[in-house]
Amino acid sequence: MYYEDENGALTFIAGMMIGAVIGATVALLAAPSTGKKTRRRLMKAVSGAVESATDRFDDLSGDVRSAVHAGRRRIRL
Repeated sequence: MYYEDENGALTFIAGMMIGAVIGATVALLAAPSTGKKTRRRLMKAVSGAVESATDRFDDLSGDVRSAVHAGRRRIRL
């Protein structure tokens, strides 16, 4: 049961990160500027967002696992 809760939280956070990347992409494409400039800005934004999302996801994943394990240890005591 704890696995389902942990997995659901991680899935939710991953969905939020993907939504943020998609939102940034749409905003950049809707902005008025040249195609070359827009593509360059888009690539920068997407690569930065993916790196940031990956880092945050890794951090959060570790935090959630630690909290779950700590909770399980407390219950066993």
